[in-house]
Amino acid sequence: MATKTSKPKPKGTATPKAKKKPVEAKQVEVKKEAGSSSNVMGYLPDDTPPVGAMLSLGFQQLLTMFPATVLVAVLTKFDVGVTLLASGLGTIIALLVSKRKIPMYYGSSFSYIAVVVTAMSLYAGDCFTSDAVYCADGVRLVQVGIIGTAVVEILVGLLIMRVGKSALDTVLPPIVTGSMAVVIGLALAGAALGMAGANWLVAFVTLLATVLFSVFLQNKGLLGMLPILFGAIVGYVFSAALGIVDYSVIANAAWFRMPAFTFPAFNDPRAWELVVSISLIAIATIPESTAHLYQMSLYIDTLAEQLGRKPFNIKELIGLNLVADGADDLIVGFLGGAAGTNYGENNSLMAITRNYSIPVLMTAGAMAVLLGFVGKLAGLVNSIPVAVTGGLAIYLFGVIGMQGVALIQSEKVDLFNPKNLAIGSAILVCGIGGNLALENGLFPFNVPVVFPQGIPAIVFAAIVGILMNLIFVVFKRD
Repeated sequence: MATKTSKPKPKGTATPKAKKKPVEAKQVEVKKEAGSSSNVMGYLPDDTPPVGAMLSLGFQQLLTMFPATVLVAVLTKFDVGVTLLASGLGTIIALLVSKRKIPMYYGSSFSYIAVVVTAMSLYAGDCFTSDAVYCADGVRLVQVGIIGTAVVEILVGLLIMRVGKSALDTVLPPIVTGSMAVVIGLALAGAALGMAGANWLVAFVTLLATVLFSVFLQNKGLLGMLPILFGAIVGYVFSAALGIVDYSVIANAAWFRMPAFTFPAFNDPRAWELVVSISLIAIATIPESTAHLYQMSLYIDTLAEQLGRKPFNIKELIGLNLVADGADDLIVGFLGGAAGTNYGENNSLMAITRNYSIPVLMTAGAMAVLLGFVGKLAGLVNSIPVAVTGGLAIYLFGVIGMQGVALIQSEKVDLFNPKNLAIGSAILVCGIGGNLALENGLFPFNVPVVFPQGIPAIVFAAIVGILMNLIFVVFKRD
């Protein structure tokens, strides 16, 4: 934080060995082993940067979350404006719920895509058979399920705050959560190829460009965090060269528009059938959110040590973090935005820039809210050819699956252990096989009120994995 005099001393700034120069970020001199020194600059969660830095850093956070958040809305036929606005407002509310202690930005989650597409296809049949880019009837039904997810996250968070994280790990060990992440990603393989089939050439040009950007821009600062955006731009330009971009939706869009808010269909029995299906996706998002918290805690405390400040230890706030996740989903669910999660992309950006300021994240949230009212932006997004989206989806859905593999590896799950093999294999076959082979991706086990038409494959896989694990918990081997 900039200062012109030595009194009063900015909060938490290390006592300088020489006269301190005005700076825009916290800065101290750190001695290296070789005797040289370097300046360490950064903002910790309770720091408030100058206005100029706040705006620029906030815009960078907005830019980082934008591609994935918008893409989820496009893939699930949610309103782009509402999704952006809900992302910003949800982030602000979550930061307040966490008592301004946990620096996270919330965007749309890919983990929910499979179950949302399945649900909307079942109960709002024309959502994915028409060329419409927004399906209000399907969104209203799914909103009830998103609110159900919020309730689950809040309850689990409160439980962890009371009994500790070990109880959660007992019910949801890495073999269950990792295998479910694989299922969530690969269950949509057919949907990705279906979109790509609109124009295979465009889809694979988009896919190749995205992969190349991901690999060759890695560790290149902000550029390295935007491969999806750059891949989409390449696909869009290539589509334009082929003459398959419909610019009329941009021309016909107003500069200012009211986002298409929808109220959850609480009075529709079909909506309550979706609550369990969508809520169970928390099996994947809860471990993901916890992992993000641990990563952020490590980087924040390292910076705090370098700046001569006390550690923040946000890793101890696992329960509060999940309550904040639930608060975000409550906002998203009531407004009609795509289901959210705290974003690893934005966490990475914070680590790169050494900026963990809560006020900066709230500024980014306010920018997202304002962006939700820009009609031309929605028009531009809606003009993206389906094949471009398909090319991106091939990559993104596969990455979700591979992240499940990475989770199993990072947690050192013993895949030579018969118990882990049994749980993992049952989840994979029921989840992936059921979604691809069974009619409408439903297991033919009708449960009145909850699953009257059958149990969705992803949900069935989660239930099988959890119950199988509990059997081994209750009946332990000697």
